[in-house]
Amino acid sequence: MPVKIRLQRHGKKGKPFYWIVAADARAKRDGKYLEKLGTYNPNTNPAQINLDIDGSVQWLQNGAQPTDTARAILSYKGVMLKNHLAGGVRKGALTQEQADAKFDAWLEGKGTAVEAKKASLAEAKGKLKAEALAAEKAVNAARIAANTPVVEEEAPVEEAAAEPEAPAEEQATKEEE
Repeated sequence: MPVKIRLQRHGKKGKPFYWIVAADARAKRDGKYLEKLGTYNPNTNPAQINLDIDGSVQWLQNGAQPTDTARAILSYKGVMLKNHLAGGVRKGALTQEQADAKFDAWLEGKGTAVEAKKASLAEAKGKLKAEALAAEKAVNAARIAANTPVVEEEAPVEEAAAEPEAPAEEQATKEEE
């Protein structure tokens, strides 16, 4: 029986969520499968992928063929590299310890790249938020300036010019009354 490693769709309309499964090639897309290998959620940035690496390598070594999208996901998580290194160990090109060291070094480099992407996305999001806040403050200031009435004071200037100033004692007596 030909086995494929493929995606099985779950989730709501417009919000896909996939299971990565090993299934008979003749089975329906969302039908019966042999083993669930992991999950893939493309709705987040970066996409969340949970995968049983050793189980996936075992299926590849037994002859399972991944679909194009599944192959990209397996490559992203390092399953294809681990399968390649396992082939080198079987042929005697390198030891299991060397293969494990190469795979661990690759995983470490991949982890730093993913963390750098998350950090840059968070920084860009914070920058957009700050720009939106500044624009909103400018709009609010413009609204306040447009709604404040203009008050002109002409009457006190004319009264002061018409009346001569009285001495301070007379003003004090006027205030007491």
